[in-house]
Amino acid sequence: MQIEVEAPSPAMFGSESSLSMFLNTLTPKFYVALTGTSSLISGLILIFEWWYFRKYGTSFIEQVSVSHLRPLLGGVDNSSPNNSNTSNGDADSSRQSVSECKVWRNPLNLFRGAEYNRYTWVTGREPLTYYDMNLSAQDHQTFFTCDSDHIRPADAIMQKAWRERNPQARISAAHEALELEDCATAYILLAEEEATTIVEAEKLFKQALKVGEGCYRRSQQLQHHGSQYEAQHRRDTNVLVYIKRRLAMCSRKLGRTREAVKMMRDLMKEFPLLSMFNIHENLLESLLELQNYADVQAVLAKYDDISLPKSATICYTAALLKARAVSDKFSPEAASRRGLSTAEMNAVEAIHRAVEFNPHVPKYLLEMKSLILPPEHILKRGDSEAIAYAFFHLQHWKRVEGALNLLHCTWEGTFRMIPYPLEKGHLFYPYPICTETADRELLPTVFHEVSVYPKKELPFFILFTAGLCSFTAMLALLTHQFPELMGVFAKAFLGTLFAPLNFIMEKVESILPSGLWHQLTRI
Repeated sequence: MQIEVEAPSPAMFGSESSLSMFLNTLTPKFYVALTGTSSLISGLILIFEWWYFRKYGTSFIEQVSVSHLRPLLGGVDNSSPNNSNTSNGDADSSRQSVSECKVWRNPLNLFRGAEYNRYTWVTGREPLTYYDMNLSAQDHQTFFTCDSDHIRPADAIMQKAWRERNPQARISAAHEALELEDCATAYILLAEEEATTIVEAEKLFKQALKVGEGCYRRSQQLQHHGSQYEAQHRRDTNVLVYIKRRLAMCSRKLGRTREAVKMMRDLMKEFPLLSMFNIHENLLESLLELQNYADVQAVLAKYDDISLPKSATICYTAALLKARAVSDKFSPEAASRRGLSTAEMNAVEAIHRAVEFNPHVPKYLLEMKSLILPPEHILKRGDSEAIAYAFFHLQHWKRVEGALNLLHCTWEGTFRMIPYPLEKGHLFYPYPICTETADRELLPTVFHEVSVYPKKELPFFILFTAGLCSFTAMLALLTHQFPELMGVFAKAFLGTLFAPLNFIMEKVESILPSGLWHQLTRI
């Protein structure tokens, strides 16, 4: 009996022979061209990624993956259960983001002559930027001038004085106005910019108060006689409120805190509609200094309302009061063993709420970042607001035993709840992108590093393309210097790379009938 043994089909060795022939025909020039082209392409990708990251603060590839590829692959937004907190309509969201990017006057701003200028004399540094001082000049023109200033010579001089950029020219104009007649706004300018101590500033403000009250009473009687008198009364009202508020701040700085609290309460009762001055924030700071926490809670209950614009002072003061109830006995080890109690959970949630509103504050309160003098204007949720809050409230956190320890243990947990803060918030609207630009205008970047949130770390794709570019460039250089050796390495690498594929092909050929495989290769 004769057994026929079928010869192996040529197709069984087709893949191996074609691969070996292809590898043998490659020259070193091919490897040089291949690595050079790869290096060029990866370098172009790296340059584009870096440019996009510097301009927009995010990786282009990562943004495309998150925005377009993840929905196609069935990705689900983890923060969707909190939609009820943040989805109040596209119009409301855009309106809120615009208002949050608005620059506000710092309610606790310092005195230029008695505080800012003294800092400049000692250190030689300018604590205020030109942009900040220009905003203050615009505020002064809005609050302290009106269309009828040309009637009285002193008011006409002060109208020009508020527009002067040179401080000495403003001070000279104020003295010139006082030579003509008593002028409340002239006393204000001298108290703010010429007085070198708080005591001198207080004396000048008291003189301004005497003149301002007389002007206010006269304009109050004539306010209904025409639009001109109405504008004059509005100006006199702003002047009087400003003077009383600054007098209260002088009392607070001179240690007469109870007197300052009384003046602020009277002012808020007399002019309840002038919320633009944010006098309640001055009141909160003074009450915390007195450790009158019950009254602090009463003020928060009135102003921590959903319809009012939030501030770091309101959010962090609320967190401080809740932390005060548990911080003296709080231990992270004990809490991890037994879990958080209801009071501790409320305190942690209040801290998370405050950190979400302004994530820059904890580093200043924990003294992980050095403080500077606060600017005259702040951007809510920005670094400027964090500096202004921590500058005055750090002492109140230190006074509550264990409060800073609780903050240190819990504040970073906020960032895990908000993976994409620029796109979606948790308790507030998404974090405004405009804060960094405005803070760089408000803060002296010469000696202060502006805090940025989310922190701009190099994305993975930039690091990957940088590594790929460097690796392929190195391969191109080695191939050019040692073509034969690199050719041997390349063949060995490709042979090792295709070894699993050859193994799989051999197994498939051994399983399938030879005739079927022959027909498939012919097809």
